[in-house]
Amino acid sequence: MRKPENPVIENKRDKIIESLVKEGVFKINGKQLYQLSLYELMKQYTMKAE
Repeated sequence: MRKPENPVIENKRDKIIESLVKEGVFKINGKQLYQLSLYELMKQYTMKAE
């Protein structure tokens, strides 16, 4: 399980997860979105935006 992070970072992470779910992304590399780091989520989010 992930360790708790800064609330600001957690809020940003949650928003990115919501955005990816709206686009139909539920897993990245076989992992659920909530299991991924902010870096991995940002990487996927920016790739989808391009």
